[in-house]
Amino acid sequence: MKNLLYIIFILPLCIFSQEKLMGTITESINNKEVPLGGANVYWANTSLGTVTDFDGNFEIPYKPEFKKLVVSFVGYKTDTISVETPNRITHSLVSTANLDEVTVTARQKASSRSFIQSANVLNVSSAELLKAACCNLAESFETNPSIDVNFADAISGTRQIKMLGLSSPYILITTENVPSIRGAAQAYGLSFIPGTWVESIQITKGAGSVTNGYESIAGQINAELQKPMTDDRLFVNAYGAGNGRFELNTHLNTKVSERWSTGLYLHGNMRETEFDNNGDSFLDAPLMQQVNVMNRWQYTDQENGYVGFFNFRYLNDEKQTGQIFFDPDKDRGTTNAWGSEIKTQRFDVSGKFGFVNPDIPWRTGGLQLAYSHHDQESYFGLNDYNIQHNSFYANLLYNSIISDSRHKIKTGLSATYDGYDELVLSENFSRVENSVGAFFEYNFDNLGDLNFTAGIRGDVHNRLGAFLTPRFHLRYTPWEKSAFRISAGRGKRSANIFTENQQIFATSRSLNILGENGKIYGLDPEIAWNYGASYMQGFNLFNRKADITFDFYRTDFVNQIVVDWENPSEVNFYNLEGESFSNNFQVEFNYNPFEHFDMRLAYKYYDVETTYLSGKKQTPLTPNHRFFANASYETNQSAKGGNWKFDATFNYVGEQRFASAESYLNTIGLSEFSPSVSTLNAQITKVFSTNFEIYVGGENITNVTQPNPIVGNDNPFGTIFDTTYVYGPIFGSSYYAGLRYSIN
Repeated sequence: MKNLLYIIFILPLCIFSQEKLMGTITESINNKEVPLGGANVYWANTSLGTVTDFDGNFEIPYKPEFKKLVVSFVGYKTDTISVETPNRITHSLVSTANLDEVTVTARQKASSRSFIQSANVLNVSSAELLKAACCNLAESFETNPSIDVNFADAISGTRQIKMLGLSSPYILITTENVPSIRGAAQAYGLSFIPGTWVESIQITKGAGSVTNGYESIAGQINAELQKPMTDDRLFVNAYGAGNGRFELNTHLNTKVSERWSTGLYLHGNMRETEFDNNGDSFLDAPLMQQVNVMNRWQYTDQENGYVGFFNFRYLNDEKQTGQIFFDPDKDRGTTNAWGSEIKTQRFDVSGKFGFVNPDIPWRTGGLQLAYSHHDQESYFGLNDYNIQHNSFYANLLYNSIISDSRHKIKTGLSATYDGYDELVLSENFSRVENSVGAFFEYNFDNLGDLNFTAGIRGDVHNRLGAFLTPRFHLRYTPWEKSAFRISAGRGKRSANIFTENQQIFATSRSLNILGENGKIYGLDPEIAWNYGASYMQGFNLFNRKADITFDFYRTDFVNQIVVDWENPSEVNFYNLEGESFSNNFQVEFNYNPFEHFDMRLAYKYYDVETTYLSGKKQTPLTPNHRFFANASYETNQSAKGGNWKFDATFNYVGEQRFASAESYLNTIGLSEFSPSVSTLNAQITKVFSTNFEIYVGGENITNVTQPNPIVGNDNPFGTIFDTTYVYGPIFGSSYYAGLRYSIN
């Protein structure tokens, strides 16, 4: 106890008395040096570091034995500065886009965890996203062990992600910290964000920040989009695959004036070729086409401290799946052939406005506004499902310090509105949800071995009631190159039971809601606590850099909407009565065995159980064991910037429990548990110059496929038709090729 009191109260006072080094980090834009906010500044081979503020300023503890100061920022050349005295430093970083010829002396990892932040955050850069095709956000996690990617069913081609053993509805997914993949967009929304639009991704395990809302339970995924001011003036990415999928992405950016830049982002994809490689009369992958257009504006007024982003986006997405001889013009609404169409139109408009007081740079303010209209019309055989969702989000933030920069605060107000209009089979469900809330978050950072963040928010919701959301993160560095973290937090959400589980419509099961008094479909809100501990240690192995991370997280549900598949003829929704939890243990090892070669190994163990009407059981289609391996290598760059890049990813997924009684599973040709599955993906990229590269790759190279993925495929209008018993790939090996061309 005395040691803890020393860490919390006495040690910060000692560190406050230390000598400090101060400086400014800038970048050159049009031959003018402008401040670079958010750059990482740290002493080499220590855990002491900080981040530059909006004006590019920083201060960091100084000792005479500290000699090398490292400055880094995504998209810029990492520099190491020799420091002999604590005199003020001004240094300019050079954008990698402006380097025609460069000798690399330090290399930033494509994905990395910080030794400094209090939260357990994995930062994924654009370099990591290029290791695979990454056609959309759902496919951007194939080389990441923290996120599991599975197919939701055997017909739609929809990829569902999981974190800590829990599905995506329990993850707060944001775009530039604005909640985006939620409500009606939950099932297919990840495929609505093209991969080339993404600049970087931040993955936070466990309880997130209270500033982003109360819905996060398992964690948060934030996607930062390309910025018109820093993105290429022209970028083109063309992609074609052996599974019939073709894509084209084009970015057009221009500087309108000294303070305004704009970008037009165009995306299109299509698949018109029918494949039925397993001969079950159903398409292995859906026919589809998507048009996605975004116009993005960026405003920067450094002198007066203003910055802003404005986005306008339109999406039209159409999918057709089912039996290969299904003709929607003739067969819809009949039993001639089983088919499905999912048509989505979506319009988004959003704005972010920030202000930094030029005279008091630690005082900043911001306003986030977002509106979206989502309209999905769909049918699955004879089952109709339509949903309209109008959503509005507003968040007002204020940042400052107390006494000095070790004590930072965030506070603000937020408001949400969600209007739903659903047609489920022949029944209409409509509701309005709205909330107002306030939050406060305190961060203590002694720029050394201790950093913790404590936040609380209070919200008043017309259906969830009035409630508090506490969250806490702590990072302690007991010795060099280490980080021990703990976190705890509460989350609350309303479950959109139909749109989050649309695979139920591609079955012959009946739907039952076993609830009457709740305010959302007659059910109560979901409430859960998440607790986590993590330890990260960096070290040298055979004189090469390595690190290992141990994570353990537990999620305990106070209430959960149980989706019960245990009866093969129905799906039941009801409030949890009993225990439901998820335990997740992960160990991850990163190593750089020789120059330009990186490897990442991870093992994950899941224990996810829920109390059903038939008793407490392991959650279906959730393996106990997963193993992940990724290796990447790139050759030295030539004088013109050309080189080769090689990437390979291996995934092992252990056996998974199928829902339903074992006697029923035997009659449909399944045992209680699925077999284990191993898949291998690889990609080779030839970089001809900083402006042009081509890539070829393969997915599921080992050609692993699940036999008979559709139950009752010979009689899709019969009583046992089910497309949800999916544990592995439906499509066999698929090979692709593409090119990337840019003008800086």
